[in-house]
Amino acid sequence: MDLSAGSLLPIIQLSITPVILISGLGGLLITLTNRMARIVDRSRNLCTQIRSASGEEKERLAEQLDVMWNRANLMRWAVTCAGASMFVACLLICGIFLSALAGRELALLLIGLFTLSLAFLIASLTLFLRDLFISLVALGIEIKRTVGHT
Repeated sequence: MDLSAGSLLPIIQLSITPVILISGLGGLLITLTNRMARIVDRSRNLCTQIRSASGEEKERLAEQLDVMWNRANLMRWAVTCAGASMFVACLLICGIFLSALAGRELALLLIGLFTLSLAFLIASLTLFLRDLFISLVALGIEIKRTVGHT
């Protein structure tokens, strides 16, 4: 097995794509976790408001809290999928190096890992978009209620 710089260069070049994927996933994870933190903070705020509310106001706040709970679950799954995508991309890099070191062709495994990583990424983005749509629908309902009561 030749471990000279010339023989390692193609291996390193092959691992660039998953490394770029991991970098992008890092940015996505920051966005998702920040969004999750906002949902958690808003939910805690709603819980405090519910404790001191009564009647119709308590019901309205409870409905908002239900929406927040659903959104928190979506974001949990989005973060999980993004993390899983990053994990599989790391496995892909390890697979590229193991394939080169062992001198064996592991193309099907590498293609499978890359496809799985992209599938987790797509799932994460889908859940993120679903959360955005739910938050806008909930905002629209709240705006209509507010305007209707004015």
